[in-house]
Amino acid sequence: MPTINDVAALAGVSATTAKRVLREPERVAPATQERVQKAIDELHYVPDERAGALRRGRNRSVGLVLASVVEPFFASLMRVVSHTLRQHGYTVLVAESEYEAELELQSLKLFHGNRVSGLIIRPGYGSPNLDYLLRMRDHGTHIVEIDYHYPDSPFSWIMLDNARCVREGVRHLYDMGHRRIAALGSYDPVINPEDRSRTFPLAMQELGLEVPDEYRRVIRLTEDDAYRLTHDLMRLDRPPTALFGFNGSGTLGAFRALQELGLRIPQDVSLLSFDDYTWMQVVRPQIDVFSQPVDDMGRLAARLVVSEVEQGGEPQIKHNVFPGELLKRGSCAAPRD
Repeated sequence: MPTINDVAALAGVSATTAKRVLREPERVAPATQERVQKAIDELHYVPDERAGALRRGRNRSVGLVLASVVEPFFASLMRVVSHTLRQHGYTVLVAESEYEAELELQSLKLFHGNRVSGLIIRPGYGSPNLDYLLRMRDHGTHIVEIDYHYPDSPFSWIMLDNARCVREGVRHLYDMGHRRIAALGSYDPVINPEDRSRTFPLAMQELGLEVPDEYRRVIRLTEDDAYRLTHDLMRLDRPPTALFGFNGSGTLGAFRALQELGLRIPQDVSLLSFDDYTWMQVVRPQIDVFSQPVDDMGRLAARLVVSEVEQGGEPQIKHNVFPGELLKRGSCAAPRD
């Protein structure tokens, strides 16, 4: 198998210059780059990344832990993070936690064993893996949290302004006349510790409204759990006049249940959601949503990790909050009563 020394000899340059063409081409004259690239092509040279990782103690890869690869939000996030990292010469290793910290830990151990230079993580729920993440950081892995972060997180993170969006959403429904508003999932420190579920009863209280006990249900953020909850809520003696979904999958579950129950949107019940998924734009009426700037969030996460890796040393902790945009499309209207 040809080595970088073989490439250098064929191109008539030093091994250092040949390596620089691969790692820092902007520092090499175009004519030299062309000769080295021609030698690479002729010899079919492939860099030995494992050897480089052993020398550096790290490799040019970044781990990406997502909650669910089938949810469009995370699929879009994966696409833009991967694209941005490739532009900077990094590969991406992707894992799915299914919102569970136990599954997440398995991926963290795999990434740590592969000596990833950076980690972008959407933390799962349950017993936190903070100790292991700190161990990875102490061994040189640069970490950024996205979409959710640990309380008092020691890492940089990127978030939507969830609390503000929930307050704006409750006010949106309140101004239409809704007083019986149900969230698709109540706060729980283990199963659903999100700012969205935490803020909802506070936002209701600020408008002089209470969340009835029969509306409170802790569920996982899945389509099936929201589907079952919607069936239960709409069969109550005093069902809600508006439903507020905290992610796109849960809202899809609610939509399915409302269709099965023969309830019309928004005539019988209003439906408001987070996440602007494609299906929300093809149903009638289209669904009112808080749209997240997922591409901007993903690009920033990738650039933060690359910046920290290449600068080295102690990372500068940065907290980045993005605004959500309420798209009013017709699935929310004044209640009949």
